[in-house]
Amino acid sequence: MSEAAAVEQLRLAFPGGQSLLFRDLNLTVHSGEKVLLLGPSGCGKSTLLQVLTGLIPNSIEMPIKVERQVIPQSWGFVFQDPDTQFCMPYVDDELAFVLENLQVPREQMASRIAALLSQVGLRLDSEHTPIQELSQGMKQRLAIACVIALEPEVWFVDEPTALLDEAGTKQIWDTLKAAAVGKTLIIVEHKIDEIADYVDRVVVFDSQAAIVADGPRDVIFAEMRSRLTSEGIWIPGIWDDYIQSNRFGQLMLDREARGVPSPETELLTLRDWTVLRGKQEKLHVQEALVGPGEWISIIGENGAGKSTLLLAMLQLLRTTGYYSLLGQQVTRQSNSPARELALVFQNPEYQFVTNSVQAEIAYTLQIAAMDQKEIEQHVEQSLEEFELTERKHNHPYQLSMGQKRRLSVAAAAVKHHRALLLDEPTFGQDARNTFAILERLERHRQGGTTILMVTHDPHIVANFSTRVWTIRNGRLDQDRTVTAYKELLNKQDAGGPM
Repeated sequence: MSEAAAVEQLRLAFPGGQSLLFRDLNLTVHSGEKVLLLGPSGCGKSTLLQVLTGLIPNSIEMPIKVERQVIPQSWGFVFQDPDTQFCMPYVDDELAFVLENLQVPREQMASRIAALLSQVGLRLDSEHTPIQELSQGMKQRLAIACVIALEPEVWFVDEPTALLDEAGTKQIWDTLKAAAVGKTLIIVEHKIDEIADYVDRVVVFDSQAAIVADGPRDVIFAEMRSRLTSEGIWIPGIWDDYIQSNRFGQLMLDREARGVPSPETELLTLRDWTVLRGKQEKLHVQEALVGPGEWISIIGENGAGKSTLLLAMLQLLRTTGYYSLLGQQVTRQSNSPARELALVFQNPEYQFVTNSVQAEIAYTLQIAAMDQKEIEQHVEQSLEEFELTERKHNHPYQLSMGQKRRLSVAAAAVKHHRALLLDEPTFGQDARNTFAILERLERHRQGGTTILMVTHDPHIVANFSTRVWTIRNGRLDQDRTVTAYKELLNKQDAGGPM
């Protein structure tokens, strides 16, 4: 069997890093194999994909030494961050750019573009839609459509469904599986339920980027379960194990003892509230009330308006209607909500403003004029809690996507705010860090901080929420208790109507 991609004796270091990321790493993938790379966040999986394609060091300069390297002649890459993949400003132009490079005749392009968008489930009012108006989940679908258009022999797939709901995840994997028949797939993915029975081979990395297991999927999942769990790797059933653990049980006992604070007045009030982009209405909320200490999970399909809701609450988008915070009406001219609300963007890079991890966490505290010694104590504590201590001198852009996400949450949570607005704060995380982030947020909630979180993970919604908002077609469509949400899930599992 021929080699599709390979490295021998790979050594690599990030500029300014204290140690090597890879130390004499060997990996060979043969033609036709479906290989899953598993490991904790930040162990180098995404970086390895870029080495196997030759992007490192040919396009991305990085200190690297390798004795032998096999780079595929025909390959496509679905990046973890879809924004890094696009060359053109509009959806149809992006796909046309790919097709032009493949010398597809102009008269065939319109039908090919429509077919590709349909194949990945990207429904748009107009194919000539600006890419930057798409949600991150919609961007992921577009990025996958571009790679499908290439028809590569070797696919490098880096968390292609991180920002999609369960239905979207299944659809995308069904699409990728159909498109990659007879091809080679090298996959990095935390959400493995849809591919655990699809891949041939699993390669497991530890936190130091060393390969600790490499073999058939059934053998790895059967014999390595305890090791995978200890490394924080998502495996089927790990949520059940966590919910039954003493750690989660104690957290819920503390929640029950403290209860949800009963506010004398609402923290946030929205009434006949509309969010606009230009002259186009993007979201409407007839009425919504939010109190201190609530955990409201915000769910809905990609592009429904969930991220728009959070951005507008911070007045980053134009709104009409009534919006009050602590009883005072919020407008763009007065009563800025930024003093009381902290936003974690869906793309963590949008909020970084400093040149190091520790400076990023300290920034909010410095604005608040906190004592320098106290700032240092808070920063060190946050670095440890979010497993970023070894990266504290790195520039934020040198982190893995999972580490960037942890940094964005750490920077927002380090100072007490009335509410944290969190847009997919656990995407790209291994299980260990997901649970740690959720526990930290729950402690904040128990202290009176309100949590408004956009998420596609039903486990988070069912086990951490106090209320659930559903956004559908640009409307706050439903406001449920978590008990009602669980009943809905049970009905869905039993095959009943939604």
